[in-house]
Amino acid sequence: MIDSLLLECVLGQIASAPVLLEREVATNLRETFPGIHFTVCGEDDIPPRLAAAAGNERCELYYIDGSEHCLKLTADAAAASGIVVALRGDDA
Repeated sequence: MIDSLLLECVLGQIASAPVLLEREVATNLRETFPGIHFTVCGEDDIPPRLAAAAGNERCELYYIDGSEHCLKLTADAAAASGIVVALRGDDA
């Protein structure tokens, strides 16, 4: 389960980062929040039909469900085991 407090913390960390490179964002988040799966991509990599769980001017966050064989995006916070960070426009 991914709760709203974790989403707020992730958004805060990304908002305060001077530069957003996918690899650096992923590494920093994994170090800060061990045990949570993070994937970082550009906003264009996310299906437009899926609503973000949270977001700010630099990114949108989506839930990952890893309960089955393959990872999948989900809108269900209770089923989520990770977060996709979709960096916006120039930050990706």
